[in-house]
Amino acid sequence: MDHDHQHHHNSQKHQAQKQQDRLTERLEEKALHGHEQAMHEDTSGHPPHDEHDHSGHGHGEHGHDHHRMMIEDFKKRFWISLALSIPVILLSPMVQHILGFTLDVPYSMYIAFVLSSIIYFYGGWPFLTGLVEEVKKGAPGMMTLIGVAITVAYLYSSAIVFGLEGMDFFWELATLIVIMLLGHWIEMKSVLGASKALELLVSMMPAEAMLIRDGETVRVRIEELQKGDLILVKPGEKVPADGVVEDGESHLNESMLTGESKPVKKTIDDKVIGGSVNGNGALRVRVEHTGKESYLNKVIKLVQDAQKTKSDTQRLADRAAKWLTYVALTAGFGTFAVWLLLGQDLAFALERMVTVMVISCPHALGLAVPLVVAISTAVSANNGLLIRNRTAFENARLITTVIFDKTGTLTQGSHEIAAVVTFDKTVDEREMLRLAAAVEQNSEHFIAQGILRRVKKQGITVPPAQSFNYLPGKGLEGMVEGRDVKVVGPNYLREFNIQVPASEAEEGVETVVYVLTDERPVGYITMRDQIREESAEAIRVLKANGIKNLLLTGDNERVAKSVSDKLQMDGFLANVLPHQKQEKVKELQAKGEFVAMTGDGVNDAPALAQADVGIAVGSGTDVAAETADIILVNSNPQDIASLILFGKATYRKMIQNLIWATGYNVIALPLAAGVLYNQGIMVSPAVGAALMSLSTVIVAINAQLLRRQIR
Repeated sequence: MDHDHQHHHNSQKHQAQKQQDRLTERLEEKALHGHEQAMHEDTSGHPPHDEHDHSGHGHGEHGHDHHRMMIEDFKKRFWISLALSIPVILLSPMVQHILGFTLDVPYSMYIAFVLSSIIYFYGGWPFLTGLVEEVKKGAPGMMTLIGVAITVAYLYSSAIVFGLEGMDFFWELATLIVIMLLGHWIEMKSVLGASKALELLVSMMPAEAMLIRDGETVRVRIEELQKGDLILVKPGEKVPADGVVEDGESHLNESMLTGESKPVKKTIDDKVIGGSVNGNGALRVRVEHTGKESYLNKVIKLVQDAQKTKSDTQRLADRAAKWLTYVALTAGFGTFAVWLLLGQDLAFALERMVTVMVISCPHALGLAVPLVVAISTAVSANNGLLIRNRTAFENARLITTVIFDKTGTLTQGSHEIAAVVTFDKTVDEREMLRLAAAVEQNSEHFIAQGILRRVKKQGITVPPAQSFNYLPGKGLEGMVEGRDVKVVGPNYLREFNIQVPASEAEEGVETVVYVLTDERPVGYITMRDQIREESAEAIRVLKANGIKNLLLTGDNERVAKSVSDKLQMDGFLANVLPHQKQEKVKELQAKGEFVAMTGDGVNDAPALAQADVGIAVGSGTDVAAETADIILVNSNPQDIASLILFGKATYRKMIQNLIWATGYNVIALPLAAGVLYNQGIMVSPAVGAALMSLSTVIVAINAQLLRRQIR
């Protein structure tokens, strides 16, 4: 590419930047108002109450403090109820008969009644209030089932104490409430654990910053920082805000933010992210984003939104839970009626009804999907995958074709020097680079930037250039240490008929510039967009999973073929203009392909929106491609393969949990109703409660196993 592309290149950059700014503004409107609010947002991963109410759980908008208080409340109710239930169990004639002992305690029935009353009203209170809430909303659910079961058991047993014929089951009531409290306590702890990663993100920001004011450093609260402030970040400290390095050099650990495990070198003009940890060097940073504009807050907001939005799978779980509630109530009262009609006594029919209602609580079902959502979203965020659309994420399992945008995804997006070749024995490579950099240091062109990066890396001191001049369509020239130095493209050589040895550059793929001193060619420099190290592994993983991969680029056929062949891709589409990318996606979809599109979120926006799964790639603070379903913080193609496999694993876990939660009910309900009564198989209310809690715990553990599935 010749240097006259400079103006066009800058105008394109300006347009792209304007688009990016608009996207960023749109995200900021939706972002959090500072870290305080983040701490009060509900990050439990549970849907709002009206969608899937667990009244009494404390999964509301009050956030983690409220959630912890509720956990403590359940814990206290559990231990007190457990202590009271021990004498109730020992006083039960049925338990004494089963275990073969007798306790002759005066007024034992009345003592059991008093203790059971305390257990019912104190231990059962969360379930009773939950029942009222659900009935008020006209949405009977799990709390309705538990509330009805314990109320029926309590009223029936109390009636027996005061004269009704039959056998009380205070001990079943006590154990049922104790086990339900334990199940809820474990569930709430699991949910809190799932959202810990998000809380960790919130706590990553330091509370204070070292502000440089009039040459003095002053310690200020992070809320006081303004855009444009200069701050000092000492070795080992956390960076308090997003910004640009003005002085100093260090390696920063950004792993918690971006998933990039290696510390990233930062020097003058490099961007730093608030919350990352500084290494050994001191940095002076000019603040760019604070509060709600900060990268970290955008991440938190995206994760919270993802945990709150519902996917098709979650809606399926909600429908299943709702129907299971109706089935359980119908089956419960139906069981009661059938056993009475069959001639069984009231106590037996009532016990069967209570057992059916207890055993069919959709507790595990209510937890099956929200817990997987909370864990998968938090784990993804920790690994640099930000989910904005849950359905698209779960649909990753359906992807048949991934379209890769070339520049910045499979390649580094910056042209680096591939070769430095000298013709003249008196001028070595370092000297030629030194002279070329002297002329190029005044240019913004990608060739200039590539040469300057190389000399900086090699520690070459660049001399000043006088009489700097553009040669439109050909290159640059200037006077360096008394010599006329030109850095020009092949056009200049042809125009002035300057003969040079044949270049070994790959034609059409590499850019070649020649260095001339006093009109004498001394050598040439080739540049190319380097393929990322991780790209080959990403393509291999996709192929191993039967997913086709295509390269999409605005570059010429030779460049596209070079990259495609090197990575052994399934094919490429070259010379594609931004507005044509969407058409290419549509064409593939018309052939029945389920398409994932990866792009930088600006010029690829229409294609990202069109694709079945849109994946925006872009590191640093450009998080916010509004049209994408999923955002990869690192422009690492391996993350795309990880994302698809993790999406599959997440969906698998949801389905496993749904099958377990509903399958358990399908088997347990008939047993509780007593269909195998004549065969001597019966399930008591207490065993029913134990099985139901076990089902919940299994679902919770299975969801936690998802943490191992990423990468």
